[in-house]
Amino acid sequence: MISVELALRLKAAGLTWTPASGDRFVIANRGMDTEVFVVSELTIDVHEAPTGRLIRFNGTTEWALDSVEQDAAVWLPHESQLREALGERFRLLEPVGDGHAVVLTDGSRHVDTDAERAYARAVLAALA
Repeated sequence: MISVELALRLKAAGLTWTPASGDRFVIANRGMDTEVFVVSELTIDVHEAPTGRLIRFNGTTEWALDSVEQDAAVWLPHESQLREALGERFRLLEPVGDGHAVVLTDGSRHVDTDAERAYARAVLAALA
């Protein structure tokens, strides 16, 4: 993500913005420069249905998709969630070159370009 300073320079240079869903932004010069907000038109919730969990999309009548079965969704867990999934198998996260390695208690090392991806590789190995 670019810095607030660079974003202000772009704005001053005349870069125009038409806000759209998913756009990130800050409210500069009001003590909120470090707060990143995301434009969102939808509210998403999980509903227990007789057929299983549904992930429901609410908030726009134009959108034809109002729910999807959980099995159809692909979860993108955060680093902390992946680490939690490793449980007691997790031993250590260490920097390696331009990336990170997750070391498990069995001594295996799982390396990738960032910590989150390294955790994911470690979880895959733990589940195998």
